[in-house]
Amino acid sequence: METKSSKRKFREWFSADELHEESKKWSSELKFARDEQKFLNHMVKDYTLDIIDSDMFKDVQPVVDALNTLEKDLVDLFKKVQLHENQLQIMVDEIDQEKMEEAYLDTHSDLGKEVEDYFVKYRDAKTKMFGMISNVIKRKKQKRLLN
Repeated sequence: METKSSKRKFREWFSADELHEESKKWSSELKFARDEQKFLNHMVKDYTLDIIDSDMFKDVQPVVDALNTLEKDLVDLFKKVQLHENQLQIMVDEIDQEKMEEAYLDTHSDLGKEVEDYFVKYRDAKTKMFGMISNVIKRKKQKRLLN
């Protein structure tokens, strides 16, 4: 005789206010990252000639490509967060929709992981880019001092 194993997931229950606050936080962080990416793009453009002169182009190019990919991913992720925020109504209406509420909580959890993963990759690429640009600026100053 086989027994059915009933898999139950432990899930912390969040209030609609807590879900809303977390979604707003994600949205705010993504907006800030979007502004930061604009700054990074301008910085790369401003130092392009110096990067080429310093023979760092081969090192910088993969990081620039990663940042461009992350910039596109940010747009998609931001849309997901906005859509998720708009669907919060499921949790606050007075209708008991257990399956839809479960799906919303699953999506919230998945989206939280996706946002976290995005920022791990973004911070890594951003840190590399700042390091490389710092090196370019230092080399530029050294050349100027030698002349």
